[in-house]
Amino acid sequence: METETLALAQEIDFSFLALFMRATLTVKLVMGLLIVASFWSWSIIIQKHITYRKSRRSAEVFDRSFWSGDPLDTLFDKIGNEPKGPSETVFVAGMQEWKRSHRQDGGLIAGAHARIDRTMDVAIAKESEVLNRGLSFLATVGSTAPFVGLFGTVWGIKNAFEQIAMQQSSNLAVVAPGIAEALLATGLGLLAAIPAVVFYNKLSADSDRILGGYESFADEFSTILSRQLDS
Repeated sequence: METETLALAQEIDFSFLALFMRATLTVKLVMGLLIVASFWSWSIIIQKHITYRKSRRSAEVFDRSFWSGDPLDTLFDKIGNEPKGPSETVFVAGMQEWKRSHRQDGGLIAGAHARIDRTMDVAIAKESEVLNRGLSFLATVGSTAPFVGLFGTVWGIKNAFEQIAMQQSSNLAVVAPGIAEALLATGLGLLAAIPAVVFYNKLSADSDRILGGYESFADEFSTILSRQLDS
């Protein structure tokens, strides 16, 4: 009897596609949701790596130009009103407010320094939204995917016990497929959650470092303008 049961179990297809097709509709929906969440997470991860790399490169190029010793007006005229990177965007925002703060007689309107700081802070806040866009989805997937997979597992095990009751048999050929289908849901949940959590932490740290660089530049630029205001 045990030999026949093992032979029947060996004939069962345990491939991913076969397990998915044998699963109940509820478990299929759970698996499909987790697969979509996993692909979406990876698309965000890849996109953020590309975006952060471009931001770092543009910041390095701009820093070399900014600290080259050329006059700020010359650099501003060179960049124009269409900055190519976040660092240039912050610089242009500050310079535009600096120029708007001058009266026709060459004097400065009161409160120019505070307005320049606020303008650059707004530019940094907008860049922060761009850098952090999508990270909340990674955090959501990382925290909820294991529970969604667990729900699929519980539902699949329930279905497996129902099959045992209907067939009035608990041999391996009856139990194994249902348990395998149920555990696949948990596996997909972990497969979606683990990369999402790992890369959420890494990308959040990268974003904080990039934004810290923008804020440091804004402080240095504000100090330079402050010297000119005092003089």
